[in-house]
Amino acid sequence: MRASFFLAAALALAPAAAGDLGLFAGQTDVGSVSPPGSAAYDKASQSYTLTAAGANLWAKEDAFHFLWKRASGDFVLTADIAFPPKSYAHDPNPHRKAVLMIRQDLDADSAYVDAAPHGAGLTALQYRPEKGAATQDIELNIDFPKTVRLEKRGDVLTLYLSEHGEALHQVGASIRQHFAEPFYLGIGLTAHDAATTDKVVFSHVTLEQPAPITGKLTTWSTLQVVKIDEGAPTATVIESRPGIYESPNFAPDMKSILINENGRFFRIPLLGPLAGGPRQDFSTGEASGCWGEHGFSPDGKAYAVSCNAPGESGPDVHIVPATGGAARRLTQQPISFFHGWSPDGNTIAFTSILAGHEDIYTVPVAGGPVKHLTTEALNDGAEFAADGSLYFNSNRSGSMQIWHMQADGTGLEQITKDEFDNWYPHLSPDGKWLVMLSYDKGVATASHPMNQPVALRLRSLVDGKMRVLVRLVGGQGTLDSPCWSPDSKLVGFVSYQDLPTP
Repeated sequence: MRASFFLAAALALAPAAAGDLGLFAGQTDVGSVSPPGSAAYDKASQSYTLTAAGANLWAKEDAFHFLWKRASGDFVLTADIAFPPKSYAHDPNPHRKAVLMIRQDLDADSAYVDAAPHGAGLTALQYRPEKGAATQDIELNIDFPKTVRLEKRGDVLTLYLSEHGEALHQVGASIRQHFAEPFYLGIGLTAHDAATTDKVVFSHVTLEQPAPITGKLTTWSTLQVVKIDEGAPTATVIESRPGIYESPNFAPDMKSILINENGRFFRIPLLGPLAGGPRQDFSTGEASGCWGEHGFSPDGKAYAVSCNAPGESGPDVHIVPATGGAARRLTQQPISFFHGWSPDGNTIAFTSILAGHEDIYTVPVAGGPVKHLTTEALNDGAEFAADGSLYFNSNRSGSMQIWHMQADGTGLEQITKDEFDNWYPHLSPDGKWLVMLSYDKGVATASHPMNQPVALRLRSLVDGKMRVLVRLVGGQGTLDSPCWSPDSKLVGFVSYQDLPTP
């Protein structure tokens, strides 16, 4: 069975017999393209020249020229890409795109994933998660790259780049999307201008099976921020590097994001356009061994962290200045993790594990008696709403779902009842949205493991409608702390990927 599968995959990736199209079997205008596009293969230089108009490759339907073949299994598609000098009088549209693409079918509204360098220099991993849906993307603020690679391993599609001729490397742009076999695989062009015919050259094009991943692996963490606007749900890579870090939290001025790594906190400046600057240490004084549950007070003057007090081996909730500094221990029952500030800044909700039982508590920020709010099943991730009530996750229904209760623990209401295990409800500052981390049911009923297929899902608190923001590989660390930008337009998250150690 296994030998037959790999033979079929190898045959699927073999060069097409039609020599005038090189590796590919056919060419098609997808959507409305006039005049018709064309593709030419130069065997001597091993290059492909595509010519096409086309309004765009975005939103809910596409218009571009596509040079393709049918394929199955995993693949690595690589090419050098260059736009030759324009042959028309006006300036090119800055968003013209040359793409390496996997596509479910040749309909204009097909599901797809592509690696898309734009004429303006923007490079993105674009994807339409299902037929007829709006296109989403992960954007990189870099110069136009020399070499581009799109790699498929199972349901994970990853963008690799060489910006200036260095070895191809991952850049943090990776998403999870399933394609039924066989699918379409190839290269394409849109002028992003229905009235202009443009041209692009793909050279050194190769189509191969990915090499088996063997030997030692290193986990890479990628910090992204995603817009929640349904019409333009774009994500931007802020930082991608080896190591495990977690739980992004926006500073009140939106000029930086705090993350946790190896028991310490770091501030990553947010530059404009969105990109990450050099890391800066964020001090928690004598509190150490900090975890990824942390967040700013409503007035932006204080920061709650989950760290070990001197001489302690388990975390407690501490308060430090918003700029970092000496920590004041707030809770006295290790193991305790911060999760939310009350709207007036006077109370903190936290999770504590006592006698093996995980429950939600509150405590006055000034110090005082702790209130025990839950006693049934596993409860975690409590966050305050504007009216002082709490959203949290609990497996009391048999799977992990989102619940709501009053500040005293009464008035329990189950919010989600679906086919996922849902963790960490985070409310937008404007009170309109709730974002959560969703696993396939049964994967995370009693814990939230890392490196799993997950989705960030957005629920409207106005009409209850739910939609997927992004699918990724993640889990613990992806979304543990309050993750909204102060203006309620962005959500910060961390994805993970295990790659061969250099």
